[in-house]
Amino acid sequence: MQKLKSIHKFSQSWIGTIIIVLLVIFFFIQAFTIPSGSMKNTLLVGDFLFVKKFSYGLPIPHIPWVEVPILPDFNGDGHLLRGKEPQRGDIVVFRNPLDPKIHFVKRLVAKGGDEVVMVGSTLYVKMSEGDEYMKQNYADSIVYIQNQIFVKEPYKQKGIHTDERVDMEATYNLYLSRNAFAMQPIILSGFGEVGANGANAYYYAVPQDEYFMMGDNRDHSNDSRFWGSVPYKFIVGTPWFTYFSWDENKNIRWERIGRFIDTLENDERYIHHKESKIGALE
Repeated sequence: MQKLKSIHKFSQSWIGTIIIVLLVIFFFIQAFTIPSGSMKNTLLVGDFLFVKKFSYGLPIPHIPWVEVPILPDFNGDGHLLRGKEPQRGDIVVFRNPLDPKIHFVKRLVAKGGDEVVMVGSTLYVKMSEGDEYMKQNYADSIVYIQNQIFVKEPYKQKGIHTDERVDMEATYNLYLSRNAFAMQPIILSGFGEVGANGANAYYYAVPQDEYFMMGDNRDHSNDSRFWGSVPYKFIVGTPWFTYFSWDENKNIRWERIGRFIDTLENDERYIHHKESKIGALE
């Protein structure tokens, strides 16, 4: 009883409060702001989220803002404790492989052992569990590519969309010319004419323990198509719920506050259908 009283007294002190807050930030929950439109229509610019950092293990804690790790990477995988791996379809917060101090949020569309094909804005995934798994779980979306089974557009969340104003083939060509495109140009029969770069589709084999991420705002997303898959060591967690939200004019979006991410991505009432501006990938 005396120990409980001591703990209670310590928690009410300034030092105790600071330590408790830091422990929560370091190990359990992180505040995150949606900085770009790559996840429209699911998550919007100006959504403020809490991220569950323990969803996929316990990441190495970093000092906020400066993003300096406070502990060594003992296991070499960016985590103090390894947890379950992210699943296909999850919305995941992770560190940008090109600059680990920057956090991204995207949807995981393929994991280690999967094969990904993009034809324009259309996603095809050959899942590592094999043909029977795909037939049993994605019977309505099965297609054959070069006599192999793929799943066409496996994810049906309402916020996933394309923008018919955007020529993705031109975008792919631009990034290929800059040597900033991770997928391999290929030729597939039955998928239209071969383009200027000698391809009509793009292929990526996801390495083990890595994850292929794409934004729901498919044609306005800077994602794994351009810089490759994300190793587990960069996985931070998954968004939990919005604690605040406002638009570009600082008008509060009351209807989004307190909503869990599962609601925002599946309930038509919260899906934002405003078109993105045509511009650089986000």
